[in-house]
Amino acid sequence: MRLAFMGSPDFAVPALRALHAAGHEIAAVYAQPPRPAGRGQRETPCPVHRAALDLGLPVRTPARLRRDAAEHEAVAALNLDAAIVAAYGLILPKPMLDAPRRGCLNIHASLLPRWRGAAPIHAAILAGDAESGVTIMRMEEGLDTGPMLLKEATPIGPETTVQALHDALAEIGARLVLRALDEDPRAVPQPEEGVTYAPKLTKEDGRLDWSQHAAALERRVRALNPWPGTFFTHGGEQIRVLSASVEPGSGAPGTLLDGAALVACGSGALRLTRLQRPGRAAMDADAFLRGFALPAGSVIG
Repeated sequence: MRLAFMGSPDFAVPALRALHAAGHEIAAVYAQPPRPAGRGQRETPCPVHRAALDLGLPVRTPARLRRDAAEHEAVAALNLDAAIVAAYGLILPKPMLDAPRRGCLNIHASLLPRWRGAAPIHAAILAGDAESGVTIMRMEEGLDTGPMLLKEATPIGPETTVQALHDALAEIGARLVLRALDEDPRAVPQPEEGVTYAPKLTKEDGRLDWSQHAAALERRVRALNPWPGTFFTHGGEQIRVLSASVEPGSGAPGTLLDGAALVACGSGALRLTRLQRPGRAAMDADAFLRGFALPAGSVIG
């Protein structure tokens, strides 16, 4: 089948590789443009761009699509059977959605209609969902509103991190999109009830609000690392929290209940088990506390 692939981050790479390995003709790969990265701020291609080059596939990196008639015409000229989209990062205008004969199929990392939007993997963990999954949907102009072709669920355990869930869903998506192309399943409209949205995350979403329940904060730590990262402030520094666990305890929110980084929350307490100072290596709490005191009775922000 003659395809275009549109994606940018690591999540999309397994699907690109699976489509190539299955023998589909990938006429073009669309990815976000290279951006400055690292200490030297060198222009760096995104993961899908790099994977496409490894596979010898042509890559296009337009900065915008909505009003770019040349890109609309370029997609139409590809004579596509379908376009596969996975976390591309640009909104496809109607001329591009309509160009492939079988439309544009999106690999969405949630069980739609739950968690439409930009950060569905994080949102599922933050909300304490028991499961997540992948939906293959046919795209339309609305935000993740198109009809569904296939779904597959996977459980979210009490220790599941966003990275582990991300990797599991990426592999499910790669497998499921191959099935969608092979089987051409009937499209089913999304139900109107049960719709939730997962907005784009910002760095401020990582600030730990000690007035919340300890269990909610522990989920936040699992959901937002490595990016945007969870943190608190103390002694004029912003300290990252990389892992934590819920324990019994009570006190004014933000108060350290012992000298081993147990913090009182709105309900219960959170034991901080792995921490990182700015510009320093991440450490387990016992090693961290030998160089940065968090004395019992003090309050962290």
